[in-house]
Amino acid sequence: MNWLPLFVAVPLGIAFLTPVLAKLWKGFPDIVGNLATGFLCLLSLWYLRFGQTTSVYYVGGWEPLNGMPLGICMVLDGLTVLMLLVVNVIGFLSTLYSISYMEHYTDKGKYYTLFLLMTTGLNGIVISGDLFNIFVFFEITAISSYALVAFGVEAEELEASFKYQVLGGLASSFILLGIALFYHLTGTLNLADASKVLTGKSASPVLYFIGVLFFIGFGLKGAFMPFHAWLPDAHPSAPAPISAMLSGVMIKVLGVYAMCRVFFNVIGMTPVILTTLMVLGTVSMVLGVFLAVGQWDLKRLLAYHSISQMGYIVLGIGLGTPLGILGGLFHLMNHTVFKSLLFLNAGSLEFATGTRNLKRMGGLKDKMPITHFTTLIASFSIAGLPPFNGFWSKLLIVMACIQAGHPVYAVWAILGSLLTLASFMKVMRYAFGGEGKTVWEHVREVPSWMCLAMIVLVVLSTTMGLLLIPSLKAAVLDPAVRVLSDGLSYAANVLGG
Repeated sequence: MNWLPLFVAVPLGIAFLTPVLAKLWKGFPDIVGNLATGFLCLLSLWYLRFGQTTSVYYVGGWEPLNGMPLGICMVLDGLTVLMLLVVNVIGFLSTLYSISYMEHYTDKGKYYTLFLLMTTGLNGIVISGDLFNIFVFFEITAISSYALVAFGVEAEELEASFKYQVLGGLASSFILLGIALFYHLTGTLNLADASKVLTGKSASPVLYFIGVLFFIGFGLKGAFMPFHAWLPDAHPSAPAPISAMLSGVMIKVLGVYAMCRVFFNVIGMTPVILTTLMVLGTVSMVLGVFLAVGQWDLKRLLAYHSISQMGYIVLGIGLGTPLGILGGLFHLMNHTVFKSLLFLNAGSLEFATGTRNLKRMGGLKDKMPITHFTTLIASFSIAGLPPFNGFWSKLLIVMACIQAGHPVYAVWAILGSLLTLASFMKVMRYAFGGEGKTVWEHVREVPSWMCLAMIVLVVLSTTMGLLLIPSLKAAVLDPAVRVLSDGLSYAANVLGG
């Protein structure tokens, strides 16, 4: 457990060193940035062995006194391990991709500084055991991501970043007000201690109001409908590796993870909250894909698909059954992989052609064979075609809907997949199909570092279905499912440890 703080300390320390090293040699940011994210990726894989039980690290050695938490604690359980894996694997592949891609931008030193600060915030949210520190890491993540969305400093990027800041600030205000009222109600900000306090109290109007504030705040961060307004502008405007992080990682950590941790493990899930999640998840799933079908800007199309795929995750978790939670968390992992890949594919097309408009592309299959192949596999995955990873998690969600007595939701989930397939048939047709245009005669495949990141994600998209093999499922998915299924036993697991 003494290594757990490294998930925060390493990226934070390297973030401050990077601008200094960049002045010595322009290649240093690429080296130290990838070494830092590569180390975190390996560390998160190593921590898979510790996800079966709940462990606590007390910062500064301030252990609880007579059962009362005194200082800051970091908590490691099955859900923490799964989310650390999601954050740091995609973080490493994004920085690998950035080696060549970010040559089109200025000042890599500032880019890697902001990227590592964002990684610090994401890891901090996942391992923090108290609400105030979660909020601090929320803000570290948010502020660095605002700057990264605007990194191109063109009018489109600045406008998208401004809209993102306004709605992100609104979300933070809801969350901060909820935290203040939560502290007034419970007298503690430690999640486990607060859960223990609330267990002995009857539900009150104040607690309901706190729940509404958290739901809106986390919903805005997670960008599922109707809290999605900032996402279609922010994701297309950011550099491709940042789009991959925003869609593949950030909306899940700031939205889904935080909401699950607070409602399942601290306040307690109620039928009203679960029903609301199912309804909003279904609306996001269907309307998001309808809005995506009509888009011609490739990255904007992918942004709307992020809203749609978040709907599947929220629907699965909202079912509240072990199978539904399994499907939701597995789809969270799968969506992280194939959506990050799709945004990197879009970045490669823009890198080579200078455009994101599908109508201006065409005939790029032979010019960019690796990008074509990786986009094809990612399209199959997001559409839920077997044997790719998206199929297995969507199948679990559909089965969970039927098992829970909600066949209508299962029908909507299947319809969403069919529309997703139609949308990506359009992408493949207009981007890669048809005769090659003379304007693209100069186009070549993107540099090797970018190709390597995409190929690794293709391998993951093809093989992650194996996580449902009982031995692998017991190591990766089942511990996370138990954390949410056991709900309020989180307090006993943490304070007992």
